[in-house]
Amino acid sequence: MVNQEEGFRHELKYRINYAKYIELRSRLRTVMQSDEHTGADGRYLIRSIYFDNYMDKALREKVQGIPIREKFRIRYYNNDFSYLMLEKKIKDNALCRKVDAQITEEECRKLLAGEIGWMRGHPAPLVQELYAKMRGQMLRPRVLVSYVREPYVYRTGNVRITFDSDIRTTLYHKDFLEEQVIDIDTAGGPQERILEIKYDAFLPEVIRRLMQTNALRQTAFSKYEACRCFG
Repeated sequence: MVNQEEGFRHELKYRINYAKYIELRSRLRTVMQSDEHTGADGRYLIRSIYFDNYMDKALREKVQGIPIREKFRIRYYNNDFSYLMLEKKIKDNALCRKVDAQITEEECRKLLAGEIGWMRGHPAPLVQELYAKMRGQMLRPRVLVSYVREPYVYRTGNVRITFDSDIRTTLYHKDFLEEQVIDIDTAGGPQERILEIKYDAFLPEVIRRLMQTNALRQTAFSKYEACRCFG
């Protein structure tokens, strides 16, 4: 088990209906602030290009419940290609950690086209690591996952609570970084939300009381897994 000093955070997930979402959001707004990067409606669109190999290593490890695993993805917001982040998400049981590196649109398009030689000498270690794993593990872009996120933050404990909705997948559509995305809905229902709670060493009591997490059923929901169920 890794220790907390290495930048790992607790991550709790719950599937909730629309009524519970409205109830919890109303409570949270009394003590939490909207993330500063959201739009006027307090939300933003996230798109993530996930990587996996021909044996579906990342997907199989998630389905099998392997306690320590990792996934690579390229993430961007509100269809803005000027800010692209390569990320590696590491899971260790209930703890998670994210390592990231910004890449340019030109670099991203080369990577997606299979031109990866430039990655070998890149100044970001994470880009070099992905290069090695694209060569050694045959990682390749597999699916584009999209969803709308409504995030709230609380400074004490570095708490971040998000409500994710409208989770969509590109199915067999293999083109990435497009202005017009062809995708389909994957949610269990049109009003379903995925509630995520992330925090460092502890969850402040005021947040715990507002959330009443003991009344919610924790889940191991994975957007990548949900979207790969379609192809």
